[in-house]
Amino acid sequence: QVQLVESGGGLVQPGGSLRLSCAASGFIFNNYYMKWYRQAPGKEREWVAGIDFVGRRRDYAESVKGRFTVSRDNRENMVYLQMNSLKPEDTAVYFCYAARSATSYYWGQGTQVTVSS
Repeated sequence: QVQLVESGGGLVQPGGSLRLSCAASGFIFNNYYMKWYRQAPGKEREWVAGIDFVGRRRDYAESVKGRFTVSRDNRENMVYLQMNSLKPEDTAVYFCYAARSATSYYWGQGTQVTVSS
């Protein structure tokens, strides 16, 4: 069955770094555009970053540009989000998302990131 499993979340101080991982299985990974979203308490889920099928094009929300880096490894069916210079406003549950079309997409279960001193 299809699975997207995030890991790497945790508690970090402001200015610190975390690397999120998302392990994909059950579908042809390199046919899917991969994205990261996040949802803070009481807020809508928002898009954070995306990467195309081969990792050539990467896009970022303005709020994370220059601090976060998205990457993928199609041999290992993995996608990553390197997060540097973390701020308290980055606190959220981070979700991995795989999309091929409007009717073919999958969500992970999320991993909590808390930025606090």
